[in-house]
Amino acid sequence: MSSAPQSNTNEEPLQKPLGFWSVWSLIAGIMIGSGIFFLPSDMASLGLISFAGWIFTAFGALLLAFVFARLSTRTDRSGGVYVYAQDAFGDLAGFMSGWAYWCGYWISIPTLATAFVGYLTVFIPGLSDNAPAKLAFALVLMWGLIGINMISLKSAGRFQLVTMLLKILPLIIIIFAGFTLGSTDNLPPVNPGGIGFFEALAAGSITAMWAFSGIEAGATPAGNINDPKRTVPRAIFFAVISVGIIYIAAMYAVMRLVPYETLIGSERPFSDAAAVLGSWGPPLIATGALIAMAGSLNGIILVTGQMPMALAVNNLFPKIFAGGHESGTPRASLLLCGVLATALMLMSFADGNLLELFKKLLTMSMFMYLLPLFVSCLAEMKHSARNFGVVLAALAAGYSAFTIFGAGTESMIWGSLLLLVGLGVYGAMRVTR
Repeated sequence: MSSAPQSNTNEEPLQKPLGFWSVWSLIAGIMIGSGIFFLPSDMASLGLISFAGWIFTAFGALLLAFVFARLSTRTDRSGGVYVYAQDAFGDLAGFMSGWAYWCGYWISIPTLATAFVGYLTVFIPGLSDNAPAKLAFALVLMWGLIGINMISLKSAGRFQLVTMLLKILPLIIIIFAGFTLGSTDNLPPVNPGGIGFFEALAAGSITAMWAFSGIEAGATPAGNINDPKRTVPRAIFFAVISVGIIYIAAMYAVMRLVPYETLIGSERPFSDAAAVLGSWGPPLIATGALIAMAGSLNGIILVTGQMPMALAVNNLFPKIFAGGHESGTPRASLLLCGVLATALMLMSFADGNLLELFKKLLTMSMFMYLLPLFVSCLAEMKHSARNFGVVLAALAAGYSAFTIFGAGTESMIWGSLLLLVGLGVYGAMRVTR
């Protein structure tokens, strides 16, 4: 039998530095990152049929928003997906959900840093063929943001809000340019690869879901949010709706502005699209993209540091990672995430192909990320078994399961190995408790 979750009394911080706009910017800021600025190239390879995946994903994102809005009203404990699974199914399910979620997020740190360097080549063209320099810039960005998060949760929240506001402007410019200066002649073929509809839907969904990932992130630092049971659900729905509208419009605008043959191989599709605005266009959009990805990476680092702390507070992870839960600044957790992300970046940067590296890490990250989302949907089904909420939660679970299979065999194999490592850690913690 699983042990009961520990009381929140000891982990309640003296101050709660995150309000509605900080939580909204955390969720929307993670969502609007490399997904929107890097994915047009990947989606174009699927053709216009990829929009089926985007629409399907937007619908799935709303279902997941419903699930997490409901779950967030049931607890004010930090930990998000870990807490939801633990409350519903016990320690093992809680730990494995938290472990998978944490792995998905720290794997995504090199993905964001990689995408950042891709847009940096607009200002430093020599980076394009210099893998060691790309690696150096990515590491400086990553560790600089880890440093900001180690100062305080409040400083990380402020950085998140500022970058969120700054990143919206270039997207609006591209949307306007696409609909006024773009041409339908540039649009990709409907289905250039000739793949089946459901295969295309699954492939498009796993890619699009990367752009929508972060829906649940606002609940992870719940113990540091003012009135989390009211703040988190409102922030989730507002973020999903506002970001969803921007995404679909911006994706279509880029496809109207950049010829298909150019778009499918581009490492900076939004800057290529901005060429229609003149010489000032690409640098402006690249600046916006860099700000967006820095903000998204900051949010991911913030959330990634919270999970080991939440597990450690409940004796499911080494106690050294519980330090900082009073202030919300988990320095040991942040250092661990930085070391793991650095190791993955060093191993992955060898081939120097940014676009291929981005795709590979993206699908692996999304496989790990979607597993705890699926379990959270099951938790909400259990809580809502006697009302209509169980139907929407079941649809969200079905969507999550469908998207998981879009990750592909390689990602599933590596993900399964990481889950086995997690099981070993859980077993070791049970023995030492």
